Amino acid sequence: MTSLAHHKHVVSLVGYCREGFELILVFEYMAKGSLASQLFGKGRLTLNWAARMKAAVGSAKGLAHLHEDCHPTIIHCDIKAANILLGSEFEAKIADFGLAEFASESNRRDSRVVRGTHGYIAPETYSSGEQTEKSDTFSFGIVLLELITGRRPVVPTNDEFLVYSVTRHHLTQALSDGNFNFLADTRLENNYNHEEMDRMVACAVACVRESAQLRPRMSLIVRVLEGHQSAADLG
Repeated sequence: MTSLAHHKHVVSLVGYCREGFELILVFEYMAKGSLASQLFGKGRLTLNWAARMKAAVGSAKGLAHLHEDCHPTIIHCDIKAANILLGSEFEAKIADFGLAEFASESNRRDSRVVRGTHGYIAPETYSSGEQTEKSDTFSFGIVLLELITGRRPVVPTNDEFLVYSVTRHHLTQALSDGNFNFLADTRLENNYNHEEMDRMVACAVACVRESAQLRPRMSLIVRVLEGHQSAADLG
C-alpha cells in the first residue's frame, strides 16, 4: 500500500527482504525520528514553533494525498504523533501503514473490532467500529492539539483524553479572545507566531468535531494551515 501512496510527505519503501515466513520492510531513514519522540522524549530540546508548524503542514499534506489523490482512497486508521516521522529539516512524512485500508474495503471487515491508538480514535469508531477518511481527520486533530499544548493524547494520571481536557469551549474561547497563552505549550514560553497559532487552533477545532460529516477535507486543512484560505471556510 505504501508503494501506491508515493508522495514527498509519505515515507518511502526502499526495499524488502523475505526469508521463510519472515518479511522485513526497509524504509527511508528519517533523521529526527518520530514527532512523538521530539515532543515527549526525555532529554530532548523543546521543539520550536517553526518546527511544529512545518510538521503540521507536512503531515496534513501527506494525509490529504492518501485521502484525495490515491485511487482507491487510502484510510490510514492509525494517525498519531508516533506515526509521523521527521527528516533532518523537520520535514514530516506519514508512516506505518500496518492498519491502513482502502476506503472501498472498509465496510467489509468486522465493525466490532476497534482499530487505532487510545486517545486518537474518533467517536464513531468507538461506537460503531466505522473508520473513514474523517476518522483519520479526527486523529490528525489530536496531533494538532499535541503540537499546540505539548500534552499527550491521554493524561496518564486519570486516563482522560486530551480532546476533553482541552475542551472545545477553551479552544473556541481562545479563538474569540485571540489569547492562546493558556493553551500553548509552556515550554514555548509564548514564542510562537500568533497568526499561525490562530490557524492551527481553528484547524484542530474543525478536525475534532463530534460529527464526522462536519469535519473538513484534509486539503482544506492544508490551505488554512498555510494561510492560503480563511479559517472561516472551515465552517
